[in-house]
Amino acid sequence: MKQRIEHIRASLPAEADGILLCSPVNIRYLTGVNLTDGYLLITRQKALLFADSRYEEAAQKHKAEGVDVLLLKGIDVITTALADVQCLCFEDQYVTCFDYKNYKKSWPDIRFIGCGSIVSELREIKNEDEIQCIEKAQRIAEKAFDHILGFLSPERTEAEVALELEYVMRKQGADGIAFDTIAVSGAASSLPHGEPTRQKLFPGFLTMDFGAVVNGYCSDMTRTVVIGKADADMKMLYQTVLDAQQAALSMIAPDVRCAAVDQAAREHIDAVYPGAFGHGLGHGVGLDIHEAPNLSPKSSKILRPGQVVTVEPGIYLPGKYGVRIEDMVVITEQGCINLTKAPKNLIEC
Repeated sequence: MKQRIEHIRASLPAEADGILLCSPVNIRYLTGVNLTDGYLLITRQKALLFADSRYEEAAQKHKAEGVDVLLLKGIDVITTALADVQCLCFEDQYVTCFDYKNYKKSWPDIRFIGCGSIVSELREIKNEDEIQCIEKAQRIAEKAFDHILGFLSPERTEAEVALELEYVMRKQGADGIAFDTIAVSGAASSLPHGEPTRQKLFPGFLTMDFGAVVNGYCSDMTRTVVIGKADADMKMLYQTVLDAQQAALSMIAPDVRCAAVDQAAREHIDAVYPGAFGHGLGHGVGLDIHEAPNLSPKSSKILRPGQVVTVEPGIYLPGKYGVRIEDMVVITEQGCINLTKAPKNLIEC
């Protein structure tokens, strides 16, 4: 983590004396301290973590080398630390207009520069320890998927399915869930981010999107199964999504444009179901469930070794049904490694 802080210093604009961070995720990434409220000031000479009494003891215990912890009793503590600062970067990706106005009011003599991407760009590239946490979270999610296949029946509700997935992930060692679990069936499976209801599972497609958290790092997977029997149209739709995902997976390698990977899947779907794939192909995963880079038509980024991204094509036919299949991959020097081991054949329950 000391190297991460040095990297942030090296990335600061020449005119900046430091950066003030308030994002709990970015603070955890740079210090090792997990808190929900606090500040991290990194200047050319020092790194100061401001934590209130709820977190002070834990911060002192878990802080990274080179980070000093100060008790945050009020804004004056930060003001004192900023005595020699004339130009300060801030997280414009996280700071609200209200908080920015307070910055300007509290420190009127300081010039502020929005530099929120400095940390997010560093977080794109995962080291071996980070990838191991993501893999462990994924193995836990897959155990939950194995379990849920025996749990499913027409008498279960969508809400029961979502809760069972979350319960098993917790039981298997997850620190928490990566996001609100999606379990939608029948016509609701055409809603990419539909919410589970207390309705019993409808015959047809059931889409489940879920993930676990281990040491702060997330996993993300989606599997679509069939409650009952699939007809010929459902089988064709499912196979189209699977083939589109494989087309994208086969392209993933360093220096490949994110937009080109998205296009490979999108062209395959549009040839059979034009316009039915409305969202981007995937996104980065790490301490946040949605991180850079994005695999989307508008992305200007290229893939680099160490990035972890999802590949999740879908077909959604409003009022009828939908299918999404999602894997996570890590970019390597040679290509990519699929971190998701759960089966992708069409499963009828």
